[in-house]
Amino acid sequence: MRAVINTCRMAMVCGVLATPVLPPMPDLSMLPRLADLPPFADLARLAELPAMAGMFRFDYQGPRDDEQRSREDEAKQRAEEAKQRESERRQRIDESYQRGQESLERRQWARAADQFAAVIEAANSTRVDAALYWKAYALDKVNQQTDALAAVAQLIKSYPQSRWLADAKALELQVRQNAGQAPRPEAESDEELKLLAIQGLQHSDPEQAVPMLEKLLHGTASPQLKARALFVLAQSNSTRARTVLATVARGGSNPDVQRRAIQYLGVNGTVENRLVLAEIYTGSNDVDIKRQILQSWFVGGDATRLIEVANTEQNVELRRTAVSHLGAMGRTKTGDALVAIYAKEKDGGIKRSVINSLFIQNNAEALVAFARKETDPAMKREIVSKLSLMKSKVALDYLIEILNK
Repeated sequence: MRAVINTCRMAMVCGVLATPVLPPMPDLSMLPRLADLPPFADLARLAELPAMAGMFRFDYQGPRDDEQRSREDEAKQRAEEAKQRESERRQRIDESYQRGQESLERRQWARAADQFAAVIEAANSTRVDAALYWKAYALDKVNQQTDALAAVAQLIKSYPQSRWLADAKALELQVRQNAGQAPRPEAESDEELKLLAIQGLQHSDPEQAVPMLEKLLHGTASPQLKARALFVLAQSNSTRARTVLATVARGGSNPDVQRRAIQYLGVNGTVENRLVLAEIYTGSNDVDIKRQILQSWFVGGDATRLIEVANTEQNVELRRTAVSHLGAMGRTKTGDALVAIYAKEKDGGIKRSVINSLFIQNNAEALVAFARKETDPAMKREIVSKLSLMKSKVALDYLIEILNK
């Protein structure tokens, strides 16, 4: 009883609201005025007021609610940090793979083999099969056919459904033919001579050149030579050349060649090419391929497709990528779309991407409008931090408004 009475006394002294327990409604005329309450030393006397014990129930849960929200915010932050770490890990793997490709173009075969080995050793990498192929390719160039065949065998055994399988089997045949032979320096120039001859034929007889380029794309040529073959096809006005390029972009070769074909379709952003890219995007489950298509739409200025992906794509990472590309396309072209995306978005990562995109566009008006409505303290801090970096009167006025509160 004393604990209840003490709680009641402290509630009235400190001004904490109490909720009457209904029914029945207590007779408030029996409640003494605050000034008439005895001193704290005489609280025991309040036990004489029988109605006091059950008159009020205190439902104040502020500190507990704050603790719960704090735990939820920490959990969200840990999840975001985990996503960020995974994204950074994938980026490091992609960078190692790209460095390997660059080493191949420079004919630095040993270095390329080491760089692809780093990709192979990375856990949960989606490019292990591709790295195994190029490692074998590089090892064959330095006359290490035994190790090259081991890499090919690992690819075939571990990735029986890989799209690199046909290339790997063709490479295996080439490596076995090269086994026991001394390196042939003249072979390095053979590829260049072939492409020069095909380019010349392309100008004089395009229809005859196209099947040769197609064969080269499905062979064991270097990445550089295949890229140049695709470039020749992309520059051609031949209907057959465009058909071959579209076929490769749809997946008619290994993923590296497919990505490069998609890139060329985006650079030459005709209506026909955009339709092909849209078809590929809709029908593909490969996130890397979809990411390349988003990049191609960005390069080709296809804001409509990017806005559609940002609004409808199920994969959060791809939606975030689309939003980032929209931010780089200019406020006039995509500003309203970004504002609309933020207004209905629930994912915190995508909302931050929208904030960053509007920051890139120097759209202080939209950011201030977001800040006024935002109820999430962490998200509001994110917006204000961007506004604090902007040279804009609208941003400055809002920051002053915050200080004057």
